[in-house]
Amino acid sequence: MEVQVTTLDGEEAGAIELPAAIFGLEPRPDIIQRCVVWQLARRRSGTHKVKNRSEIARTGKKVYRQKGTGGARHGAARANIFRGGGRAFGPVVRSHAIGLPKKVRALALKHALSAKAKDGGVIVLDKLALEDSKTKTLKSQFGKLGLDNALIIDGAELDRGTSLAARNIPNIDVLPVQGINVYDVLRRTKLVLTRAALDALEARFK
Repeated sequence: MEVQVTTLDGEEAGAIELPAAIFGLEPRPDIIQRCVVWQLARRRSGTHKVKNRSEIARTGKKVYRQKGTGGARHGAARANIFRGGGRAFGPVVRSHAIGLPKKVRALALKHALSAKAKDGGVIVLDKLALEDSKTKTLKSQFGKLGLDNALIIDGAELDRGTSLAARNIPNIDVLPVQGINVYDVLRRTKLVLTRAALDALEARFK
């Protein structure tokens, strides 16, 4: 698949062939979904916690006598059936992470990139660099390119001025190529890749 290369100013800078092994697959939603679930599960903090009956600061004295009251038998008021008692089977601190083979993760990224290319959502930039790190300048340049909701992937090192200028623009994410992931690719309308990012992706999946 051949796409046009543009500059930040919206001018043409030639054309480039997207590797078919990365951008030319028939997208499989099941593999992409597995990777998204894996990513979001790893993001969960898992710090929600309740107190069980052993952690409640309350007297352990028997509530009332065993017999003669006409009521059920009860021991400590820390039991879960009493108001202020511990909770039974509540959430505890744990990891929500699940396993996913490395090969499946790599395949899911290829399918996500292929899905974005199939929808016509891939834009290739010559390079991502600003002379002055001004948010207003970068926003106007993105406006020329029609980018209002995009994930922008640069090479291994981000241009500091550009990353500073982009961080205040809503719905725009700028990541180095090693930070590219399935979830971020899918949640933004456009995927913007620089030539350096394309070269790095091709080397990574070779």
